[in-house]
Amino acid sequence: MATTSITRQPRAFSARWRVVDIVVASVIGVASGVIFWAWGLAWTPLSAALAFAPGLAGLLAGGWLFAGVLGGIVIRKPGAALFTEVVAAVVSMLVGTQWGFSTLIWGVVEGLGAELVLAAFLYSNWRLGVVLLSGAGAGVAVGLLDTNFTDYAALDFGFKAVYFVSAVASGIVIAGLLSWLAARGLARAGALSRFASGRLAAVDGESEPVRSDSGTEATSTP
Repeated sequence: MATTSITRQPRAFSARWRVVDIVVASVIGVASGVIFWAWGLAWTPLSAALAFAPGLAGLLAGGWLFAGVLGGIVIRKPGAALFTEVVAAVVSMLVGTQWGFSTLIWGVVEGLGAELVLAAFLYSNWRLGVVLLSGAGAGVAVGLLDTNFTDYAALDFGFKAVYFVSAVASGIVIAGLLSWLAARGLARAGALSRFASGRLAAVDGESEPVRSDSGTEATSTP
């Protein structure tokens, strides 16, 4: 008896959050918040090490931006990037950070920076290029905040330009690329089996294994 392969059709996009979405987004946010807090402790010595080039400390900004991008590409629902970044900011603030309440304000704006990019692609494109743009969006947000609403605002244009470009680059690499790699690793480990991001085809464009009626796995083309 001949066997045929059944290609799984993509599920229709749903903006509705499930309980598991809320729980996992919260876990990502809380874990990221602890990392934010630790990154804050490292800020002073690391920024001092980069002082040889004024403004280069912007390269450290990505350490506070990845939560939104990671949450956005794992949950894949409107508001996920903003939610996880804000949760992370709140946790960091509550644990204790030198920037106090402003941490929350920065978290909201940074989360929006990542969120707006994902929204521009209608929450339907999760390839690496879009993820990097989302990280860049968060980098633009923190670059504008830091160069206009901190002590850096009083410094010269050259410093602010270097800082802004460095922050965007950091957002692309740390928040964008590393979050994409993390999501890919979690998908391979099966930790995201209840999410669309758990399918390798959705995460990195690889073909998605599907099961044929013979019980063996066939491969669907992207």
